[in-house]
Amino acid sequence: MPWLSRGLTNGVVTTRYPRRNDDYGKTFKAAVSVRVHETKPDHDVIANCIDLCPTGAISSTDQGSLQLDRGSCIVCGFCVQSFPEFFEFSHLLELAASSKKQLMMPYIEESAENLQAIRSELAERVRSLKRSVHIRHIDAGSDGSEEWEINALLNPIYDVNRLGIYFSASPRHADIALVSGVGTLGMQSALEDTLEAMPEPKVVIAVGTDAIAGGLVHPSYSTYAGIGTSLPVDIWVPGSPPSPFTILHAILLAIGKDNGTR
Repeated sequence: MPWLSRGLTNGVVTTRYPRRNDDYGKTFKAAVSVRVHETKPDHDVIANCIDLCPTGAISSTDQGSLQLDRGSCIVCGFCVQSFPEFFEFSHLLELAASSKKQLMMPYIEESAENLQAIRSELAERVRSLKRSVHIRHIDAGSDGSEEWEINALLNPIYDVNRLGIYFSASPRHADIALVSGVGTLGMQSALEDTLEAMPEPKVVIAVGTDAIAGGLVHPSYSTYAGIGTSLPVDIWVPGSPPSPFTILHAILLAIGKDNGTR
């Protein structure tokens, strides 16, 4: 029985997150951040940064500063490598947001009233989902990378069942639609049918850059600019692909059990 000896040797490997933060994030390049720079970059530097990004995630503000949309960023690292004085990797894993504007770096602050309204509406809607929650995962044109991270949630490291989170084979038993992929035109009716079959209250989570903004393949004759153009998304999960911890944070954020306030 090799599993027995391996278990005795390794001990408990399951993370204590969200009760306690995990050290995993200290080495993982989860996202790209814009460094705080006192001097504004000149127009040529801004133009070079914008041209460098393969998904158009980098832009400039009206004040002449650089900004980055994590919803479009595929974390390729080209900007960090070429312009380390303006960009850096972030090891923060709790990246999910209830508003798409919160994916902009530096953050575009929304009004306190608007954010409170979003959070209050979602909290009221999922008030009955405190003890357990069931998830229906939908691949709407993914490259497969998000699926690896979603499947990892069920392994002994993350073991989301310990938190009362379960994956459902049927949308009729699901509370959350976990959608990955760019949202192909051919999947539109399937997505609508899935949401139609889910009981109320229902929550939609867009997982990964492809689901948020279409990724590298947008614009395309066969895809949308992310699933948000055709579905009512409640939680946005940046990353290409996002870490299992980031996906777990999104689920906890959706049901009001997260440690953060985003």
